[in-house]
Amino acid sequence: METYIVHEAISVITPSFNQGRFIERTILSVLNQNIADLEYTILDGGSSDETLTILRRYEDRLRWISEPDHGQAQAVNKGIVASQGEIIGWLNSDDVYYPGALAKIRQYFSEHPSVDVVYGDAFHIDVDDQEIEPYYTEPWNFEEFLSVCFLCQPAVFFRRRMITQYGLLDESLQLCMDYEYWLRLAKHGAVFAYLPGPLAGSRMYRENKTWSQRVSVHVEINDMLKKKLGKVPTKWLLNYAGVKVDEQRIPRGWRRMGFTSFYSILASLRWNHEISWDVLNHIQSWISGRKK
Repeated sequence: METYIVHEAISVITPSFNQGRFIERTILSVLNQNIADLEYTILDGGSSDETLTILRRYEDRLRWISEPDHGQAQAVNKGIVASQGEIIGWLNSDDVYYPGALAKIRQYFSEHPSVDVVYGDAFHIDVDDQEIEPYYTEPWNFEEFLSVCFLCQPAVFFRRRMITQYGLLDESLQLCMDYEYWLRLAKHGAVFAYLPGPLAGSRMYRENKTWSQRVSVHVEINDMLKKKLGKVPTKWLLNYAGVKVDEQRIPRGWRRMGFTSFYSILASLRWNHEISWDVLNHIQSWISGRKK
């Protein structure tokens, strides 16, 4: 098999806690990338399942630490500080890289030295690695990114100089630390580039944080956006209303629309301290569409 010889080392960081069900697939997706100068570090939070047995199986090809931490962001930060590669990737312990992903990323960075962050396409995958749906991704547009997080975290890579210039992940966040970090970089002028093509699989299943804590995810995102921007964009208020209604399993119809409108207004008051015309216009559109 051909080995890619390049000049910039890639450091991949995996935070882990009791993901023995998936972590071997994550590890193999990294180690099987077949690139030189790959530094792989796993920061485990003190797992009590089969994770440590699996990590010992591969410890001649990666570095791992298992000790209590204060959450995913701290684990990623510890891994970044302990690593040395000029290109950094962060892959959760239930996600996977697609074959050839790291070689593509490194080649792109090599050919575009002014680019700070590169992201590609990704798929939501199920527990059996089958693709469920593509993660919505689009070419870089900062204004749009304020309303839609179209970067899928495992398909994002950045240069170490971003850490030097803008710091590490915000450890006070437990659910949207990736979105906050991309926004922080973008607001400071980091150059983002979209590399079309699938790079990663982001696992989606009932027990994972993104799915099982959807309301909490949106609350943390809105709190973060309020702090960072001074105001939460309308789309995030409406998204919050949507997951609140989903949580209550309200069926489609006038009742669902009524509750969605109610939660949209409450969200507007909670985070922006006003009922914006934009929110009211969306509610009017829903009503008009329902009447047709």
